[in-house]
Amino acid sequence: MPYTRLVDCGMNSADARALLAETAAGQSWTHVASALADRQATSAEDALERGHGRTAVQSARWATGAALFAQMAENDDTDDKRELYDRYVGLVARVAELSEPVLERVEVPYRDGCLVGWLQLPAAQRASATVIIWGGLSGWGAAYLNAADALTARGVACLLAEGPGQGEPRLRDRLYIDGDVTDGFGRFLDAVNDDPRLGDAIGVQGNSFGGLFAAHLAARDSRVRACVINGAPAVPSLPKFKTARAQFTAAIGTDDDNRLTEVLDTLRFTPADHPIACPVLVLHGGADALIPDAAIQEPFAEAAGARGQLRVWPDGEHTLYNHAAERDALVADWFCDNLASSATDH
Repeated sequence: MPYTRLVDCGMNSADARALLAETAAGQSWTHVASALADRQATSAEDALERGHGRTAVQSARWATGAALFAQMAENDDTDDKRELYDRYVGLVARVAELSEPVLERVEVPYRDGCLVGWLQLPAAQRASATVIIWGGLSGWGAAYLNAADALTARGVACLLAEGPGQGEPRLRDRLYIDGDVTDGFGRFLDAVNDDPRLGDAIGVQGNSFGGLFAAHLAARDSRVRACVINGAPAVPSLPKFKTARAQFTAAIGTDDDNRLTEVLDTLRFTPADHPIACPVLVLHGGADALIPDAAIQEPFAEAAGARGQLRVWPDGEHTLYNHAAERDALVADWFCDNLASSATDH
């Protein structure tokens, strides 16, 4: 796990270095990360008691970052992973209680369970434009609080979503990725449309494998007015390595190779079959070990024709962990530019 990813997804810088050093020395990843989360959670409550609300929020967010990575040591959906993720969700809920602008939990009924998200509003408590952000196979929901900050600072609301195959929907309700996964992510568009505080200018951003879901949704649903894809394969395939493969089996809910391949085949994206009418921004890192060639992502930009753009950082890691602040600022500005002209309030 690279240091840059730990910090990008919310860990305190010193905590991230401690986690890497202590686990390199032989200590348990889950134990060390959980202890760091507990320490930051205690610091948050201590700061609150002393009347330092901003410090309390910051420490609470650092606690969520450590707790997020504590559960990543388990690829399979074990009872231990569920317990660790519940701890993470509880810490995010505490961040929501302490936060200004507002951060609130959203639950969206889907099949026999619920999809979930965290809605962060700008200071005005309403917005004419909203961006829905989700992750891929291992980083979900509130892992993208920093991206939400960049958007709300510019007056754009942000819904940090967990769809089928991700986070709580998967671990609690066993909602997995299948050939209809785009319908699941489309429910978040409904949630935005149903909120009277939010206008109808909606953008979506999919990170890592989640970028594939964002592209499919933008191609299928005209309510998507702008789409960002960050480090996703247009043509997914089952990896050979056991650890990477385990993430797919957990997200799809089976270890049957035929079923895994069948689902991934339904998610193949081609510009001819999936044209996108809205502007598309594709982000690529030249040092991305998972998506090593920009050509793997080019179909997403090509699907939008003249409105598609591929932006490359030659030294960029997967999803640009090592350019996080620059990435979030650029993406937030891009959404503002592309959603402002179509925004109307409810």
